[in-house]
Amino acid sequence: MKTVGIIAEYNPFHNGHLYQLRQLRARTGADYVIVVMSGDFVQRGEPAVYDKYTRTRMALAAGVDLVLELPVCFATGSAEDFAACGVALLDRLGVVDWLGFGSESGDCRRLWQVASVLAEEPEELRSRLLGLLKQGLSFPDARAQALAHFLCDPEESEKLGSLLLAPNNILGIEYLKALIRRTSRIQPVTIQRLGQDYHDTASVGGEVLASASAIRSAIRENDFAMVRRQLPEKVFSLLQLPGGEDNRDGDSDQSPSPVPVFAEDLSGLLNYRLMDLNRTRAAHPLDAYADLSPDLALRLQHKLLEWEDFSGRIRQLKTRGYTYTRISRALLHLLLGITDEQISCCKKRDYVSYARILGFRHEARPLLGRIRQKTSLPLITKTADAHKILDDDGLAMLHMDFHASHLYQSLVFSKTGVRMKNEYTQSVILL
Repeated sequence: MKTVGIIAEYNPFHNGHLYQLRQLRARTGADYVIVVMSGDFVQRGEPAVYDKYTRTRMALAAGVDLVLELPVCFATGSAEDFAACGVALLDRLGVVDWLGFGSESGDCRRLWQVASVLAEEPEELRSRLLGLLKQGLSFPDARAQALAHFLCDPEESEKLGSLLLAPNNILGIEYLKALIRRTSRIQPVTIQRLGQDYHDTASVGGEVLASASAIRSAIRENDFAMVRRQLPEKVFSLLQLPGGEDNRDGDSDQSPSPVPVFAEDLSGLLNYRLMDLNRTRAAHPLDAYADLSPDLALRLQHKLLEWEDFSGRIRQLKTRGYTYTRISRALLHLLLGITDEQISCCKKRDYVSYARILGFRHEARPLLGRIRQKTSLPLITKTADAHKILDDDGLAMLHMDFHASHLYQSLVFSKTGVRMKNEYTQSVILL
């Protein structure tokens, strides 16, 4: 029994993901594919465009065998924390042979070379990085320049700099760092990314693989002709499930039509949260929340009652030294109540305290049996029974996931009146 693991957001699942999935199966000969997937909020510091159960159905329909949830405190974290948690979960399952990921370079050897240096964090590299950060460079730019100087001759630095600034390469390097630090037996396999650039949002024809950013933009603009071209047929059909307006009570077994959610849908909740924190700031200092540095917290403190939507709040805080995504994550952590102390506690427990199953295919039952034999993690299938198998710290981590999903469900309800099943009544998706 051979298994490949993938860490993903599937925001949403599209033809590029299907290409990667097929290439990984062909290259490894794997019998099963396990995906560790972000829940209802993603690494950019935003809500996922569709809820995690819809995205689980998408993945299973496309051929994934098992979907596990990446805990929200790391699903919304830095690339390093996102990768470290995903790799920890796959590693501790005890059954994963390969870690598959996409990259712009497609060169696992070169990515491994870079990851090996970063995993060791030599003093010379750290010193140069700190110096560049003090000059006002963003962390991605500073790290790229520091590493290029550490590894290369001057004529090679530009080439390496390009490698280090490509989004999928960055994440791939973090996966490899996590494998190296864990001395994991899992072997990496990278598939070269095709199609649009990661951040490109332009509409494209059916022959070109669109970026997830472009597909989300099309969903926002109700350009479902473009969306249909870019999603596998079985995946696209899930966006047209019956039930929608007629299924508002949440009691039916039939799933309601998925409702897209965007960052601006968080605006009202964020402004309320900031107003409440302004009232209780002595008891709840802003810099206690994850990614809110003392500098960012001070800048936000001066803007608390200057109302803006979610994107406007990011613009209020934007400086050369902070990326848009870093600020977005900080605001999301504040909204979700995720603190540095909570994240530190989770890291001390090796990032994960459980493996929560969101969905699986009938054919994957032998895989589940194998995991139960090999894993060092409690498997959660019924959330109502979680208190029986988790300790207090594990339950605290799980309740962060619950809180995030219930907040997401409240956004869906406020937009459409559709009541989704809550985290205690929603069953594992079985295909």
